[in-house]
Amino acid sequence: MTRKPEGPLRRGWTTGACATAAVQGALRRLWAGAFPDRVSIVLPRGEVPVFELAHRDADDGWAEAGVVKDAGDDPDVTHGALIVARVTQGEAGAGVRFFAGEGVGTVTKPGLPIPAGEAAINPVPRRMMTAEVDALAAELGRARDIDITIRVPGGAEIARRTWNPRLGIEGGLSILGTTGVVRPFSCAAWIASIHRGIDVARADGLTHVAGSTGAQSERAVQELYGLPDHAMLDMGDFVGGMVKYLRRHPVDRLTVGGGIAKLAKLGQGAHDLHSARSQVDFDRLAYAVACPRLRSANTMLEAYEICGQPLADHVARTAERELKRMMEDAPIVIDVVVCDRAGLILARA
Repeated sequence: MTRKPEGPLRRGWTTGACATAAVQGALRRLWAGAFPDRVSIVLPRGEVPVFELAHRDADDGWAEAGVVKDAGDDPDVTHGALIVARVTQGEAGAGVRFFAGEGVGTVTKPGLPIPAGEAAINPVPRRMMTAEVDALAAELGRARDIDITIRVPGGAEIARRTWNPRLGIEGGLSILGTTGVVRPFSCAAWIASIHRGIDVARADGLTHVAGSTGAQSERAVQELYGLPDHAMLDMGDFVGGMVKYLRRHPVDRLTVGGGIAKLAKLGQGAHDLHSARSQVDFDRLAYAVACPRLRSANTMLEAYEICGQPLADHVARTAERELKRMMEDAPIVIDVVVCDRAGLILARA
């Protein structure tokens, strides 16, 4: 597990910001005849970062530039990747068009902000790159009909460590970013991925989805119900973020699976299950299952060894009850699967 560094954390730049900087560098070569050493772009919130060009190439009718992705102190799988943009003059009147090169995925399922069949370049990066084309076209007196192809060498391999395959993005990475800035150890990106997973499941007509706290509980739930991969939401610790979105975008049924410690915290009212942000109240558990020895337990594993099945059943019931409370009036059937660390099912509610 990646640990958060001590001290102030350094911000980084999204793949969308890097691609935008690369587009500007390539366009200056195509239209003005020379690559700049560095480029500056304006991000959606007005920040103006400067990027060094790490790659330059050109021939008749095209030019491409590349920027190395710097994610700052965030444990981003794309940190260090080379984001390359190739620009060519497009058909008259076509405007700015986007294409997926090597290592950039193609959308294959509905429910994402980009239609199926399109390059997995999200709306905000598209707007940022289009703004650079428009600004340079006005500055240099050029037609804004430009074809942009984004590639990420090695991106297909990197994408296997992301949620892209489950979301129906095939062949590589997505070019992402809503602000252009990577904020280290931010929860927002994870929760946004949960939301996109729900969107894809609903668009595909799925009526049953599942969120799990980890890989073992996910495997147990998927095998129990025979669910397809895109029904499995990478909930992790963010049960609150998942439920809040499902309240507004409901499906017929939600299963939540997890380890006994995580789900004990959920049953006690925690909506962020990370160990740094919520803890099990053993005194409360001891009272609830009438087992005073639990007050001296240090971990839920020890508590389960002391109390056994009654504790697992209690955790399942209270987690289900809390999920129903969180769902408010949303018409969603809820069940809970409690697992041990090996993925063995201990209790269901």
